[in-house]
Amino acid sequence: DASSRIVFEDDPKSGSRGAKELVRAGTYPKNDALKNHVDPRTYAYIKRFFALVNVPETEFSKYRPWLLNVLLSSPSYENSQLGVEHYLEQRAKAKSKPVSGLESPKEHNAFFVDLNDRESEALLLILFINAAREGPGADMIKAWRRGDAETVNRMLREEFQDFPSLARRLIDARNQIWLSKIDGYLRSGQTYFVVVGAGHMAGPNGLLALLKA
Repeated sequence: DASSRIVFEDDPKSGSRGAKELVRAGTYPKNDALKNHVDPRTYAYIKRFFALVNVPETEFSKYRPWLLNVLLSSPSYENSQLGVEHYLEQRAKAKSKPVSGLESPKEHNAFFVDLNDRESEALLLILFINAAREGPGADMIKAWRRGDAETVNRMLREEFQDFPSLARRLIDARNQIWLSKIDGYLRSGQTYFVVVGAGHMAGPNGLLALLKA
């Protein structure tokens, strides 16, 4: 209520445009398919997985691995409406507060769109590996509810332990880009409320440490 502007990772005013652009970028051209871009063992695993949920090969094979990651890990519409971002967006709208984003839709999507085949395959495999582990999801939720950003950061890094360069791109590189924008907000004379994922907060490369420095 004390803030004059609310800033999210990506601008809520962009609506579904960013999502449509992401799906377009994550879909192979007509004469190409997933099996041409991943290890045969990975493809066999993905094929078995989708067979279990009755998704035909023609449906999943047209998507790049990173888009499959996004589709499998994104919450349902109903659950997304219960999220912190949606809640604060509705509060801002009710109070007629301006909202904006730290990233444009193109910038927000760049993490996925700019991945090469090996990185894209690794990202999908990381999702399957972590899904098979017992309990980390519940532990992360408990840490989030406690406001224990350090534990959230540590668990996030552990998820990417086999491919730390992806964590650096997803978290560290974006923090550095956002830092100059947030610094501008601090110097603007207005009160900004900046809303980002908990994984961006803690650790030596987290936004809080960078701002303190």
